[in-house]
Amino acid sequence: MAESSQRLQALDALRGLAACGVMLFHYVPYYDELYGHDFEPWSPLWYGRYCVHLFYILSGFVIFMTLERTPTAGWFGLARAFRLLPALWVGILLTSLSVYFLGPIDRGVTPIETLWNFTLLHEYLGMHPVDGAYWSLVVEATFYVWMAVLFFGLGKARLRSVFWVWVAVSYAGVLFWKQIPDGLDFLVKDLLFVKYAPLFISGMLLYRWHHHGKPPVSERVLLVLAMAHCLFAYKAPFNGFVLGCYGVFILAITGYLNFLANRVLLTLGSLSYALYLVHQNIGYGIMDLAYDAGLPGPVGVALAITTALTLAFAIHHGVEKPALRWFRNYRRNAMAQPARTPVPEQVSSR
Repeated sequence: MAESSQRLQALDALRGLAACGVMLFHYVPYYDELYGHDFEPWSPLWYGRYCVHLFYILSGFVIFMTLERTPTAGWFGLARAFRLLPALWVGILLTSLSVYFLGPIDRGVTPIETLWNFTLLHEYLGMHPVDGAYWSLVVEATFYVWMAVLFFGLGKARLRSVFWVWVAVSYAGVLFWKQIPDGLDFLVKDLLFVKYAPLFISGMLLYRWHHHGKPPVSERVLLVLAMAHCLFAYKAPFNGFVLGCYGVFILAITGYLNFLANRVLLTLGSLSYALYLVHQNIGYGIMDLAYDAGLPGPVGVALAITTALTLAFAIHHGVEKPALRWFRNYRRNAMAQPARTPVPEQVSSR
């Protein structure tokens, strides 16, 4: 049991590393492409863009675990809402204020767009995100909706057939991306998110293997196909990086990366969601401010990282944890309620 727990902690550590990879990508090479640094960015940091894909594999693994422990779709939806929304709403407010006062000007959105960001429906309505990193949250939330419908609607036994179809559609979607008819564009690219769905499916299949033992051959073939999808969905050499993420993930769940479960990386893992929410545009504003003050670019990057980590720490401890604690207490009390309800007295048959 302790070893299994340590393996899951290694996944938390990977989550922290992935968040840092995304942050460094945005702060160094991507900022340089958008606005220009006064130093030459380290080119391997471009791979940080694809650390989001590791998040998706992790989500598939963890969500299947959550689904098996949740009695109804309603409770699943509430659990996901309390996990995502309170921190997101605070992140939206902080990012909006930062862009308003610090810039960059081209990162601003209208008040209406800001309000729609609170619902995570902005992408579907063609509106701009408050922060560019929020695109992945829309995919994540759409995945949650699908899983609630499929798991509680069709049942776990039928999921494998759905996964086969979804992986097949994902292959067709990425191979014929430019030939997708306009009438199917929204369904295939957005609702079925064919560039990313096999990442989630792979995570779920890896969870089944990890938790329930060696699966049948058909499921192992499906896992291989889902993992190989990345070779067609993304350009080289980044597709190789995503494939490497699978390798690292498998090493973690099989116990070979338990050494990652140290205090520093586990702390980063706990801050990863909040860090993801507040790092990009706020960091850009801090770096712009540093450049305006005549500071070297690396100093501005360091200040942005420090600011993002500080805000993430505050959101995690001041918003995320209290919201989840309140919800878990509420759920525990609600589920215990029938047991406390007095049973009507029955007339003895004797």
